[in-house]
Amino acid sequence: MNATTNQNFLIVEDSDEDFFAFERIVRKLSVSQAIYRCSDGDEALDFLYHRGEYTDPEQAPRPSIILLDLNLPGMDGRDVLAQIKQDTDLNMIPVVIFTTSSNPKDVESCYQQGVNSYIIKPINLNKLMRTIQLLIEYWFEANTLPSLI
Repeated sequence: MNATTNQNFLIVEDSDEDFFAFERIVRKLSVSQAIYRCSDGDEALDFLYHRGEYTDPEQAPRPSIILLDLNLPGMDGRDVLAQIKQDTDLNMIPVVIFTTSSNPKDVESCYQQGVNSYIIKPINLNKLMRTIQLLIEYWFEANTLPSLI
């Protein structure tokens, strides 16, 4: 699939600064993916299961890919990852961990649970921009994603 296909991100990120930086970079790259945001793990699961404020599938479409921070308030990203990858209705959605944690135990644990990629957020803005550009190019241009159905 290419970047012009109707694809979307679900970003699970509690940091406004990190989310807005990601959003600015995606917009600057002029890609057409829709971006949805949840600020914690519980909200992400509500989005995915169409619960609470996300009962309308038009407002919470099935994401093409999930970018998931590990260190979230409430249910953290590790628990969200485990829930997604154990659910036969959700486990085909690619999940990319996008976090500041470089802890080898986190990396190993996430891959054991079925994460599709693990990216450590660069602190430098230029490196962050390049990392996000590579992420978009890989997942939406080079890679073939499963059907949204």
